[in-house]
Amino acid sequence: MNWPSCRLVVRWILGCGLGLSCAVLAADGARPRVGLVLGGGGARGAAHIGVLEALQELHVPVDCVAGTSMGALVAGAWAAGMSPAAMREQMARADWNDMFDDNPEYAEMSPRNKMISRSYLPGSESGVSRKGVAYQAGVVSGQKIKLFFNQLVRANQGERNIEDLPLPLSIIATDIGTGERVVFRDGPLTTAMRASMSVPGLLAPVDYQGRKLVDGGLVDNLPIDEVRDRCQADVVIAVNVSSPLLRAENVGSLLTVSAQMVGILAGQNVSRSLATLKPGDIYIQPALDGIMSGDFAKHAAAADRGRAAVRGVAEKLLKLAVDDRDYAAWWRGIEVIRRTSPRIDEIEIVGLKRVNPAVVERHLSLRPGESISPAVIDRDLLRMYGDGYYESVDYTVLGQRDRKVLRIMPIEKRWGPDYARFGLNLQADNSQGSNFGLRAAYHQTWLNDLGGEIMYHGEIGTNNRLGIDYYQPLDARQRFFFEGVGSVGQTRLNIYENDKRIAQYSDRESDAGAYLGTSVGLLGALRLGWLQRHRYFDLDIGDSSLPRADKRFAGWQTSLDFDQFDRVYFPTRGWAARLSWFESPANDYARADADLRAAYVFGGTVVNTRLRYTGSPRGSLPVYDAGTLGGFLNLSAFAPNQIIGDDIRYAGLWAEQIIGRLPLGLRGDMRIGLALEAAKVGSLYTESNRLGVINSTALYLGGETPFGPTYVGFGYSSSGVSNLFFFVGTP
Repeated sequence: MNWPSCRLVVRWILGCGLGLSCAVLAADGARPRVGLVLGGGGARGAAHIGVLEALQELHVPVDCVAGTSMGALVAGAWAAGMSPAAMREQMARADWNDMFDDNPEYAEMSPRNKMISRSYLPGSESGVSRKGVAYQAGVVSGQKIKLFFNQLVRANQGERNIEDLPLPLSIIATDIGTGERVVFRDGPLTTAMRASMSVPGLLAPVDYQGRKLVDGGLVDNLPIDEVRDRCQADVVIAVNVSSPLLRAENVGSLLTVSAQMVGILAGQNVSRSLATLKPGDIYIQPALDGIMSGDFAKHAAAADRGRAAVRGVAEKLLKLAVDDRDYAAWWRGIEVIRRTSPRIDEIEIVGLKRVNPAVVERHLSLRPGESISPAVIDRDLLRMYGDGYYESVDYTVLGQRDRKVLRIMPIEKRWGPDYARFGLNLQADNSQGSNFGLRAAYHQTWLNDLGGEIMYHGEIGTNNRLGIDYYQPLDARQRFFFEGVGSVGQTRLNIYENDKRIAQYSDRESDAGAYLGTSVGLLGALRLGWLQRHRYFDLDIGDSSLPRADKRFAGWQTSLDFDQFDRVYFPTRGWAARLSWFESPANDYARADADLRAAYVFGGTVVNTRLRYTGSPRGSLPVYDAGTLGGFLNLSAFAPNQIIGDDIRYAGLWAEQIIGRLPLGLRGDMRIGLALEAAKVGSLYTESNRLGVINSTALYLGGETPFGPTYVGFGYSSSGVSNLFFFVGTP
């Protein structure tokens, strides 16, 4: 017998065979007041959806609901009129791994922020001011999570305040400054939901009315007393989905320590709450073995187990049930019927202190007279966030007389506008040995109303460099810009012949350039300018008869840098094109570079392609400005820069199988890859005997981690060359 049929039989037996108690209670109006409590437990909280499905089938109405953490998410969405079936569908659509990465896809970030992301670790940004150094309050700001909450409660149709909901709702949070229990019975619904889920260390606290609010599970993970106070509940239905504590040997990282701390405190206050249950109350604890608090991918299994757990208390619940007509009337009072967004009459941007409003407006697709599409408004807000100036960007729809106002609310980073940024790299191979580098930058933003920036940067290690980058937009929407750059540095250049290193040069270089450019939407940037360079090659190792060089050269340079990959490193889809032309009249040559890449995903396999060219459309490339081959996915079997020459053509094809993902709040996945590469060099300056096509095959393990791209592998060429390599950091 299926579950709905069983429900009808049990209801008939309990209702008619045991004295028609349900009918009597419904008829005389003495139905007991029911309070529903949905506890916290991270991903395990998806079990609440199954519990709500079962209560719906049993026709059990409730008079108020209270929730904590994930229980607050489900309770808030339900009280706002979303059915359990719709919740299950939304959970299935959500990409939880992506939701815990605040930034939009790499392709959706501004060209300027893309450049910064390529050079510095994403989590290294720190604010610098006269007061000292300040940091982001959590691994995740919660930008995408908040937008997901907006979708659940249909924020595009208008502001949803808790006090306006038809079902009395309470949401529990914790004041991290005082340790006090904070109960939301009014105010913005999605703000309360977001505050209650702010796991310390993982999600940044929510600033609300002068308080910093975090996960309510720290003080009241199963708020039974709240529903007794909220609606004078005669019967409490309490659903406990608390996570078990981790074993001591599994606690070591910042995230696991935070999770264990929350688990210990939640376990203590849940025990106190359970002690207040009365004989007539109903306690539900779904069997959630094998589902941990971060297992959001198992939401469907958790919901099914929540549904199954109700069967064990069905007899008690049916005493609270009403007939079909009364239940339908009760749900009609809660369910949101209107599915369309109102027409927006006005758009306003509030809260900005430094950022020019035109910078926000450039990403907004909606115009007065149009209705809000949730998918479009979320995309636009993520693009705003992708500029890198804000800790969050949200919106609300307000009614002012007979007008609807869309209010965009970007919150500028409190730790800005000046930042310290850091990067590192460690690489080793069996042909050159090991190299290391530490990179740092002091980045000043919003020097003026148009968004001028200065970045002072440096690197120390195997390569040493100091530089400055001045970036000045020329219009309020930052479509056009001037950029001035300058740097001095020293690197090592190894010279190879017949696969042996015959010399090592110290390459000292200084350069200065000035460019005018335009940002082509979010595709990337075009630049045109003048570049002045000086390179001095001094022999460190090798035959003393080998030449030295001291060259100054300059010329016009134009470049195109478009990047539409979904990730900065190890993408799953998208494309990138980098083209440049350097024309040196005094040295009678021109250099052209083209680098085209694309990625496609087929199930769990990512296929990448790359075509590259470096050559001289006019004259010949001088040895001090020649093209190079060698290194990971640039003929992996060869040492970095082992092959130097002119008229270089390269093609690569590699397939990567995704074998795992990093935990929530961290980025990227881990892959095993196989690369096939081939190249041909028209004029060889080193390895002069390598005529014809040069091939390479590589097998590697790698992925994008919090420390940047990481990989280890082995490259082999049929010519007999091989290379073991390892890298971690920012290139």
